[in-house]
Amino acid sequence: MDISNFEKIVNVIKKDPLSQLKKSIATYNKGLAIESFKRSIEEKISPLTILENLTEVMKLIGEAYEDEYLFLPDLIGASDTMSAVMPLIDSEILKLGVEIKTKGIIILGTVLGDIHTIGKQMVGTLLAADGFTVYDIGVNVPADKFIDAIKTYKADILAMSALLTTTAYEQKKVIRILEEENLRKHIKIMVGGGAVNEEFACNIGADGYDPTAPGAVKLARKLVEK
Repeated sequence: MDISNFEKIVNVIKKDPLSQLKKSIATYNKGLAIESFKRSIEEKISPLTILENLTEVMKLIGEAYEDEYLFLPDLIGASDTMSAVMPLIDSEILKLGVEIKTKGIIILGTVLGDIHTIGKQMVGTLLAADGFTVYDIGVNVPADKFIDAIKTYKADILAMSALLTTTAYEQKKVIRILEEENLRKHIKIMVGGGAVNEEFACNIGADGYDPTAPGAVKLARKLVEK
């Protein structure tokens, strides 16, 4: 990536709300993010424009992480800040009544018995920044809740995460139920988390696995193109 582009965002000195909002993501400042968002709306900046600019920053951060210019705490901080302001953006977009083009609909969650959220949140933020519609249904999610969400949102991809070896096989259980209900052929499945590797993903019948949040985005792109 061109690191100079990222550095320009971090070092931005403009005081207009949109520039400050972009800077808030790059510097992991939730307070500045919310304040700048509110100022942007007050100044009649379209929420679609706001979303486009924040997406640009998150993509740069993801690329910088992959290139080892930034590190995991940076990715976590940016994701956390983006997550703080996204509900406000979504609310304003809903008021416009416009339909946003999506690359695909993704159900995201951590399996039953597992409550880790950081990795899942990073993946969800980067997927949304890449143009996917992401429904994060939380942690400690039972199989039937995954199935219901797939049906409700007509999902293209199910993304499941498991940090613990004791909970990783919940992913297999969800896949088995999808097969029993004749839904498996209609959805792609990607898995991840500390307890998962390529061999495990293959053995349980998932369509793909990647150990990193940026890699999960690339995987999702491939899956919707198949």
